[in-house]
Amino acid sequence: MSRLLAPSQSWLFGRGVDLSVFAGSALVSVALVLAAPWLGAVGDTPAWAWVVLVVCVDVAHVWSTLFRTYLDPAALRERPGLYLGAPLAAWLGGVAAYQLSAGAFWTLFAYVALFHFVRQQYGWVALYARKARVTDLERRLDAAAIYAATVGPVVWWHANLPRSFWWFVEGDFLPGLPRWVGTLALALHAGVLVVWVTFQALRVARGEGLQLGKVSLVGATWVAWFGGIVLARDDFAFTVMNVVLHGVPYFALLFRYARGRDAEGRYGVASDILRAGLPGFLLFLVALAFVEELLWDRLVWHERAGLFGSVGLQLDADVLALVVPLLALPQATHYVLDAFIWKPGREPALLARLGWATRRVEEGPPSGTSRESVMAIPARNE
Repeated sequence: MSRLLAPSQSWLFGRGVDLSVFAGSALVSVALVLAAPWLGAVGDTPAWAWVVLVVCVDVAHVWSTLFRTYLDPAALRERPGLYLGAPLAAWLGGVAAYQLSAGAFWTLFAYVALFHFVRQQYGWVALYARKARVTDLERRLDAAAIYAATVGPVVWWHANLPRSFWWFVEGDFLPGLPRWVGTLALALHAGVLVVWVTFQALRVARGEGLQLGKVSLVGATWVAWFGGIVLARDDFAFTVMNVVLHGVPYFALLFRYARGRDAEGRYGVASDILRAGLPGFLLFLVALAFVEELLWDRLVWHERAGLFGSVGLQLDADVLALVVPLLALPQATHYVLDAFIWKPGREPALLARLGWATRRVEEGPPSGTSRESVMAIPARNE
């Protein structure tokens, strides 16, 4: 067994959390899909599953970005242009797209979301590479494996439209890709993953062992994307595979960050929420997600009267062009901000808040002042 384990595992959150949020998410997804006939979830996603998966995981994880941004007074003071400009630009872009047509808006939104989902998986593997200080070759192989596991099935999906499920609304992805392109994409995707697995086997043979967290991440990504796109035959299977692996690790990231930031003090209302621990953190996010979906249903969809009531407004097309991008703003802002807020080079304290670095107070001038710096924690076995 010791030969299989790398001398330094370089967990992101710790052994139990890493394996739970990555491998555990994939296993739960597979179990739910296999149990679908007994759960009454074959075909369209039933109401209970929609609440659990879409509201409590997918939409709620979007709102968790608040703990990194708008709930933090210090963050707002530091980058007001970004936090004001991102939602404004997203809303104006959405309005412009909706003015062309509702279809143009949803197509644009679907591809932005897809890009975000792919990049998030790459971000996780890049974090593992940073902590483990891997070679350039291994870094490139890890990146290739993640992109193969995500982009390959997506290209195949485009070559096999229409399917019995879609990203946001029916017809949001653009059709017309020849089927042979999808087959080629899966072949390339398999080839890259075989090379990556071979490299991991060579690590074991050389006595270097496996980075279990990273391996579980790549394996979970392959299971979720291949299973949820290529093998999936209905909306429930796609939804389960699509949202659990994306949302659950992000909850772990934001909760870890929020606790680290709270320890510094002056965290505003976020500190009050965190006093209730993880349950308070999650309940706050689920409440926001429920309100968002209530507004979507009352103003746009009118599909879930049993959950949100039958009272709603029938809006004209010109009003919808303003309202739909506004309701989509939490997700759109989350997509934009996520590309900026996780860069430790710009904000060294980020690593300390996540528990991936330690603060060191250095002696200042003779006046007795001091200054605080951040020192990376060496990779270690936890």
